[in-house]
Amino acid sequence: MNTYLDCVPCFLRQALKAMRIARPDDEDLHRAVIYGCCDLIKEFDLSLPPPALGGKVYRYIKEVSGVDDPFKELKHKTNKKALSLLPDLRELIARSEDRLTTALHISIIGNYIDAGIDKDFDWENALFQERHNLLKNKYVELFKKKLKDARQVMILGDNAGEIALDVLLVEELTRINKNIIYVVRGEPVINDATIEDATYVGMHKLCEVISSGVRSPGTVLEECSVEFLEKLNRSDVILSKGQGNFEALEHR
Repeated sequence: MNTYLDCVPCFLRQALKAMRIARPDDEDLHRAVIYGCCDLIKEFDLSLPPPALGGKVYRYIKEVSGVDDPFKELKHKTNKKALSLLPDLRELIARSEDRLTTALHISIIGNYIDAGIDKDFDWENALFQERHNLLKNKYVELFKKKLKDARQVMILGDNAGEIALDVLLVEELTRINKNIIYVVRGEPVINDATIEDATYVGMHKLCEVISSGVRSPGTVLEECSVEFLEKLNRSDVILSKGQGNFEALEHR
């Protein structure tokens, strides 16, 4: 997917949001970073996908602010909150007529947990209310169809918090004897899940967890590690989660 001019204001909004979190009382630095991002963006190759360019913006923010993970506290908070919901959600899955479909619905709604967008969303309420609107989701049915003959399933994870809800999906997939590889980012970027988040929610106890090696908010193949690419190519089914992964992988 190419980057459009419409993406440019979003880069700047995200940069300002990250700086206000990283260095909340330094307005002069906020201003300097925004001006610096404007200079950076002027040199961008818009034929690259938005996550590849967004990664450059966030690496610049880290360099200038001196804060490696501005969203660390937010990530911990959402992971902790999502984990607290798992007992009730497991019960919901156990009572459902189709355990895997219910787990998939929960995983989809978990994708709403995204610090990279400006809109606030009541994802906790959505977990118990909005899932009824997903009962005829064609992508869920397509995934289940592809899953029938698959042995190895790779899940490209997205955000912190969401990864805790993905634990339920991995539990159901392993329950039907699928081999799962769960993939996280190579380093902190926005609130995307990393190895640290996977360990905190216990994903590593359920399946193999690897890093894609990317430093961007999406699976930009040119940045990925050799290990990841080899396992990607050997996987029977790939479940890609989140806008960043979609933008990076569309037409690839």
